[in-house]
Amino acid sequence: MTRGATGRAAASSFPWLLLVGISLVALNLRGPLVAIAPVIEEIEASLGLSPTAAGLLTSLPVLCFALGTPIAAWTIRLTGAERAVAISLIGTLIGTIVRSGGTTWAAFAGTVIIGLAIAIGNVVVPVVIRRDVPPERAQLVTGVYSAMMNVGSMLTIAVTAPLAELIGWQWATAIWGVLIVVALAVWGVHLRRVTAESREAREAAALAVTGSLAAVTGPTGVVAPGEYSAWRNPMTWLLAAAFAAQSFSYYGLSAWLPSLYADVYDLDTIAAGNVASLFQLAAVAGALGVPFLGRLRPAWVQPAIVGVLWTTLPLGLLLAPEACLVWTVTGGIAQGGGFVVIIATVVRITRTDRETTQMSALVQAGGYLVAATAPPVLGALHESSGAWALPLVAVLVATLAFLVLTTSASVRSARLIDRRAR
Repeated sequence: MTRGATGRAAASSFPWLLLVGISLVALNLRGPLVAIAPVIEEIEASLGLSPTAAGLLTSLPVLCFALGTPIAAWTIRLTGAERAVAISLIGTLIGTIVRSGGTTWAAFAGTVIIGLAIAIGNVVVPVVIRRDVPPERAQLVTGVYSAMMNVGSMLTIAVTAPLAELIGWQWATAIWGVLIVVALAVWGVHLRRVTAESREAREAAALAVTGSLAAVTGPTGVVAPGEYSAWRNPMTWLLAAAFAAQSFSYYGLSAWLPSLYADVYDLDTIAAGNVASLFQLAAVAGALGVPFLGRLRPAWVQPAIVGVLWTTLPLGLLLAPEACLVWTVTGGIAQGGGFVVIIATVVRITRTDRETTQMSALVQAGGYLVAATAPPVLGALHESSGAWALPLVAVLVATLAFLVLTTSASVRSARLIDRRAR
């Protein structure tokens, strides 16, 4: 068997080590951010922070996601995709340690480091999935990636507070660095495998795709700058708007659902938090289940189903609040699946590492910039009206926008793929 044939045979097999690596990386792309939420009152008391300053600790990383995407794209071009993932993990570990230093400056500096490091991971993982996962499995792997991010969030939310009672908030938030070290160890094995590949084989692959040896700029052959620009691609802005609607709804509801349930249903803090946690838990089912809807035809059926489920949460709480558990679960399924729909579309319609990096960075930058406004906007609407109807109407508008935008993007992407296949 020739070298080329061997490479094609290897590429056709499912990359199980990569799937494990992506899963462990995903555990650390949200968990470190939400680890401080259960102990925010202890942090306030320990550092002498005002509620506003403490709230900034939870919202600042989302802003870093948006502002850090140019850094992420530059890092991927400079180092290659695999090393960029490792840099993301190392940065997250450093930020986690710094944030637990016990001073105000350390808390904010560590939070910024974590946000910028995770921004790299947000952008680069879709690049790795597009390039190294068989196309027919890409959406499923994207679903696993999304599900594991939610698992990481749930794990840290559930365990941090009990740990803090035993060892204090600093150690309770720093101890999650162990998961990052585990992810680094597994990713290091994958990175060594990639680095050990023949330089000649990677150059041949680059020549076949681009006609230029300049395409090999890192251990994974990241495509060098060319004529393509995601800025000029209408799909970029369509998906960015969809991601903005998705992220506004998710981060706004994540911030305010416990308070809403406590006020509307007269629940105590723990009970309201438990009900709201269903929103996060159901996301795992959505992230893993929605890829199977991708087999439905026409292509717009999958995002349409997810979009309709998304609208059931705000609409249900407005019209039939007595069924709040049902709406929380259906909305949770939708928020987990909505992320998969958008990121999988980016993976599906881009053809090179550079295209994926550019589009992923722009889509997520726009989305997270809008998402950073969601908690204060919904909070202001609640405060001005003295009720939760206006915030729910705002979320309903966002989820309806998600439905329209993702359905339109799916139709356009199907046409684009058909044209390329002819």
